[in-house]
Amino acid sequence: MSNPSQRHTAFLGHRLLASGDLQQVALAVHRALAADPDARPLVFDDEGGRQVDLDLRGAESDVAARYAPDRPDVTPGGNADAAPRGRGRPRLGVVAREVTLLPEHWQWLASQPGGISVALRKLVHQARRAAAAGEGLVKAQERAYAFMAAIAGDLPGFEEASRALFAGDRQKLADVTAQWPADVRAHVARLADPGPAGQ
Repeated sequence: MSNPSQRHTAFLGHRLLASGDLQQVALAVHRALAADPDARPLVFDDEGGRQVDLDLRGAESDVAARYAPDRPDVTPGGNADAAPRGRGRPRLGVVAREVTLLPEHWQWLASQPGGISVALRKLVHQARRAAAAGEGLVKAQERAYAFMAAIAGDLPGFEEASRALFAGDRQKLADVTAQWPADVRAHVARLADPGPAGQ
């Protein structure tokens, strides 16, 4: 099930119906179906661009309670803090492990300001930042494509727009989708942004 506090978006055809937390979107979809039982709204999880199925049975109050943002999520496996702590510096969360390197690597690390541990931590932080930037772009492309495939697959230029998306050519993507419905075009652009979804 989707996280109720994450941003979701509902479309009715190519028109944006609602965007916000899952409760807001579910209520908007519930109202749209009450007004037109033949309507076929689509709801998307903005974090991954995937389509989400909602349980809209009952009255608005039932739907509101079902998708309340403050509803506690149950995490299987219990509390992570209850796990026994190993050796290291518990207040900092430092854990001692064995690292195997070539002699020249050890020499270089020992010559760095702060010593071996500080140098290794800095290297890990740099690598994590670099990996996160690349992963952010890939995730943005995947979520934008998932949304596009579900809602814009029959629109003119879909294939070309997909190629522009995965080539990272934002200008070409904007040019190709310029004739698409405004709400669809805007949502594709937002999902294709490598920043956090929902901003």
